[in-house]
Amino acid sequence: MDLNDIWSIFFDHINKDPHIITIDKKMKAGIPFVYVCTCPDASLDATLAILKKYAVKAMKGKRLTLELAFIRSEENLHVFRMRFLVPQEKMFCCGNLCFDCIRLREL
Repeated sequence: MDLNDIWSIFFDHINKDPHIITIDKKMKAGIPFVYVCTCPDASLDATLAILKKYAVKAMKGKRLTLELAFIRSEENLHVFRMRFLVPQEKMFCCGNLCFDCIRLREL
């Protein structure tokens, strides 16, 4: 499963939320920005909680982390920088006796 599948799952879930009117992802300089138009009664904190809730559902069972940062807001349109990050794993032994050394892994 690649990141496009994760984004698809995320959008499938969040489009069903009654507080979200529209949501759109735009790539700027290779970084994904999410434009969220909410109901007028939804606060910025509530919008942030909704994004996190559905991101967690999309990441369930996968080794991903979420990077979510508020950028700006205009009435009920909020912009966030949002990325699903894949953890980096060591591929070789550097000789520094690291706790996650590749030599200590079970095959």
